Amino acid sequence: MTAGTTAVIVATGTGIGFAQTHQFGTDQVGQLTDKGLVVSDDQYINPIGERLVVNNGKIMSSSVSPDGTHLAASITDGGMALAIVDLKNYRVQQLIGNNAAANLRISGNDVGQEGPTYSPDGSRLWLGQADGYRTFTVNPDGSLANPAFIRIPQDGPKRALASEAVFSPDGSTVYSAVNGQNRVVAINTATGVIQQSWAVGNAPRDMIMVGSKLYVSNEGGRPAKPGEPTINSYNTPVLADQVTAATTTGTVSVIDLANPAAAPSSIDVGLHPTALYAKNGALFVTNTATNDVSVIDTTSNKVVQTIATQPWPEATVGYEPNAVTLTDDGHLLVTLGRANAVAVYRYTTALEPVSYVGLLPTDYFPAEITTVGDDVLVSNTRGIDARRPNNPAGHGTHDTTSSLQRFTLPDDDVIKSATGKVFSQNGWHGGSVTLTEGKGDAKPVPVPLKLGDPSTIKHVFLIVKENRTYDQVFGDIPEGNGDPALAQFGENVTPNQHALARQFGLYDNTYDIGTNSAEGHNWLMQADNPEYTESTAGEYIRSYDTEDDALGHQTTGFIWTGAQAAGKTVRNFGEFHQFLSKPPGSSWQNLYCDTRNMAATGQDTAYRMVSSSPIPSLNSVSVSGFPKYDLGVPDIYRYEIWKRDFEKNGPANLNMFWLSSDHTGGPPNAAAQVADNDLAVGKIVDKISHSPYWKESAIFVVEDDSQAGLDHVDGHRAPIQIISPWARHGVVDSHYYTQITMIRTIEQILGVKPMNQKDSAASPMRQAFSNKPDLTPFTAVPNRTSLTAGLATPPACGLDTPAPQNPLAAAAPTARVPADKQQLAAKWDEWKSHQRLTGPDAKADYANPAQMNHFTWYQAHDWKKPYPGEDKIFAPENVPGAYLPPAESDD
Repeated sequence: MTAGTTAVIVATGTGIGFAQTHQFGTDQVGQLTDKGLVVSDDQYINPIGERLVVNNGKIMSSSVSPDGTHLAASITDGGMALAIVDLKNYRVQQLIGNNAAANLRISGNDVGQEGPTYSPDGSRLWLGQADGYRTFTVNPDGSLANPAFIRIPQDGPKRALASEAVFSPDGSTVYSAVNGQNRVVAINTATGVIQQSWAVGNAPRDMIMVGSKLYVSNEGGRPAKPGEPTINSYNTPVLADQVTAATTTGTVSVIDLANPAAAPSSIDVGLHPTALYAKNGALFVTNTATNDVSVIDTTSNKVVQTIATQPWPEATVGYEPNAVTLTDDGHLLVTLGRANAVAVYRYTTALEPVSYVGLLPTDYFPAEITTVGDDVLVSNTRGIDARRPNNPAGHGTHDTTSSLQRFTLPDDDVIKSATGKVFSQNGWHGGSVTLTEGKGDAKPVPVPLKLGDPSTIKHVFLIVKENRTYDQVFGDIPEGNGDPALAQFGENVTPNQHALARQFGLYDNTYDIGTNSAEGHNWLMQADNPEYTESTAGEYIRSYDTEDDALGHQTTGFIWTGAQAAGKTVRNFGEFHQFLSKPPGSSWQNLYCDTRNMAATGQDTAYRMVSSSPIPSLNSVSVSGFPKYDLGVPDIYRYEIWKRDFEKNGPANLNMFWLSSDHTGGPPNAAAQVADNDLAVGKIVDKISHSPYWKESAIFVVEDDSQAGLDHVDGHRAPIQIISPWARHGVVDSHYYTQITMIRTIEQILGVKPMNQKDSAASPMRQAFSNKPDLTPFTAVPNRTSLTAGLATPPACGLDTPAPQNPLAAAAPTARVPADKQQLAAKWDEWKSHQRLTGPDAKADYANPAQMNHFTWYQAHDWKKPYPGEDKIFAPENVPGAYLPPAESDD
């Protein structure tokens, strides 16, 4: 089949009710169109000016040298920590990190949210890291040398997480925003000794000196008072809404260096204050969560103006202003990270209201903006998406890029005309969110045209899985756009997913958005990966999964709070949970035997667990006995726990699941775990489709991200499934869909108001549904891969005996290690034991992603086949890309 077409496998004879043409049609990620380059989050990019792609990871922050000749960018996800760009020749001059390809090697590539910072004379550069600052001398040619480290001591469990550094005018002192410890310190640059410390607000981030005052943006707002409602953020109780779990205050602290003994004062601003910029007596503060800019008069230290950065009338949040500068001719420029745009305003004084000019397009997620002479420089965190020239066999989500964009600010008329281009690239069109007038005369259809109109679907099931690409699972299906060479878990490992694709449709142009789980679950629960999570990717120490971090939550809440606000019921099975307690003896083997006993006798589990969330609104709708992520728990066990709840209580309107075995890395081998996940999904669909609820149900199956392998189209391309009597049966649908369009579809079905501009702009997947139901149920297919394959210790109840394999499909792995690879496999088993894959403290993606992908590939090919693009099987320490940092580590 040719990519970009829709092929019918089985003629259904039904039409698509109220079909809506999505602006992407069948475009694919990485495709260059007349609107721009297609990226994975429902956007096109086509930036103004000149682009320099940095193929070494994502830019977290950047700054220009005092003489304007070089830009230092902190980067992550490529084994590097810094890139030095020669602005005259517009090229990457030097790379610093722990990657073998670095020009200058340092031991840690963790980087903070802000900085790096040049000294006033340009002779030194400081880079914030987890436990202090990496310092360098700057050579005459702009390159860095002589790395050293200035340590900031840990405060109990709180590491420094050093953010912005500001030099005193004479360069003798550095003032440091110690993000993890809610303080600012003064450091003697010659000795590294901390000379003074000031307590400020929560999560100090950016900092700027104006005269004798230091201004500090506190992303987590003011300290909480006793009795006030809080939610945790890096061992600090932060003022937060107990439903949305989002912060409720934002402040700027003011330190008077002329009176250093005085306690800092505080100025209230919007939520999630991030970047600071000062000029002509005004301090500009980007409030990322409230989507505006506070203007502070630095004489009175009062907010004198608040500038809205909400260019599209249909949504008030989700644009995420995160950097600001002011040109000499009076143009205020604000980067809108999630809109891939620079908002331009005419500015005169702090007291006079600005006038909005328009928008200019950028690359993917602009994060910094400055001027050098007549040039405007924008640093874009994600550049051109995960398109780094890396593996000729395919792409992965960690093939991340970033970019530097340079342009001369055009005339206002040109800016106004470019605004329409930005609107088009974001899909901002009038009438995207239309509410019903409540007359009740609309005929029920699967996906209503208006929010609040009736749907034929009353029960939505969202099943979230872990980390697979489309090619890994469906690359062996000839009707779809797959690459069989990259298929690791084909039909004999995933017979249910293949059977479901044949019955309910195959989607071969669908994309997860995040690089990893930290981002992926947010995209599904919030229809966004908020700026806080984007900007902390250089460390992932303050938080990785933001379930337990108030700073990672948007003000408009989650999909479940939206459903509740719409009067719908919700039931959650492990999704977005943070905590798990397990009773003694609850090993994978014992839980497997317990599952067999529950299935045979109908008895309850012998190993009661408690899974929970720090978010009150989620805990209140969660089934605590359903375990969260832990690869020491079989997914078929989770199925049995859910089944009992389903039989007792029936379904809610919105039912959420986290089935994580297809992550791989648990006690059985990779194929066994994917088969376990496949069987659990098949059984859930079987149970629902044979129940009275089937005629009013839709099941959405999605990976949280697709980071654990390669795909020949794009690393973000992932398998999704839509399973319902109302789904178009037996088709190959090649329309461009993403996790955002899936969430928007669920919102449209349940009458849930979209959460931000991303899902507001997304088109519901009406093409995937029919107005005529096919009530044929699904019968689960027995597993063809042994669920106990690869276990070091067999379960007491005996090994699993799988069903016969399909001889026409690729054979499933045998779990046998060739004699000449057994020593190598033993090294991998030792590596696996340190990756926090199982147990109550299991952490999704803790393992190094490059190593994890290789390990899974080796197991899936019985240790006989090198990873695509390579010529041999590596030990863990020799894997290309093994420099990528695991979660919660700066090693």
